Amino acid sequence: MALNTVTGYNIVSMLRCRFKYGIFVPRINNVYVTSSQRTRSEAFHVTKRGLATSELLRQEAQNVGSQDSDDVVDVVYIDRSGQRVPVKAKIGDNALYLAHKHGIELEGACEASLACSTCHVYVSKGHFEKLPTPDEREDDMLDMAPMLQENSRLGCQVVFTPELDGIELTLPKVTRNFYVDGHVPTPH
Repeated sequence: MALNTVTGYNIVSMLRCRFKYGIFVPRINNVYVTSSQRTRSEAFHVTKRGLATSELLRQEAQNVGSQDSDDVVDVVYIDRSGQRVPVKAKIGDNALYLAHKHGIELEGACEASLACSTCHVYVSKGHFEKLPTPDEREDDMLDMAPMLQENSRLGCQVVFTPELDGIELTLPKVTRNFYVDGHVPTPH
């Protein structure tokens, strides 16, 4: 918990204080205590609490193989060399993050903020019509992509649904690389 650098109190303690004569007077056991009456340990008391996010991520990682078949779709990436890489995706994942998770070289320089075209992919003909139409921002970014085709989409905007089971995403032979000096993006 963050300490206020001026008073030395944590933020929650400050909310339990009374503001008097331009200073915060803390309340301990529902009694207002001046600074001369409080001990050093009371002044710098920080509540310990665990964050649930790491536990949730750990459980998610353990449950990857035990998902229902209804919540998973098959996706095939075809990399620049023509090699087919089959992977399983959860409903709601997007193609960019799934590629990063499985070590497929789909750049994504803007990290899915629709500010680049480095996650440009070609969507298989049968699945292209099942995707929602791209919005104006995606179209603007696709205009910057080299080797644009009719079935081009940005991988960060391809969100997997049950209708997209069996989708094939082909990486173009070239991309406009926004990173310099050979930097390779890593998933967070």
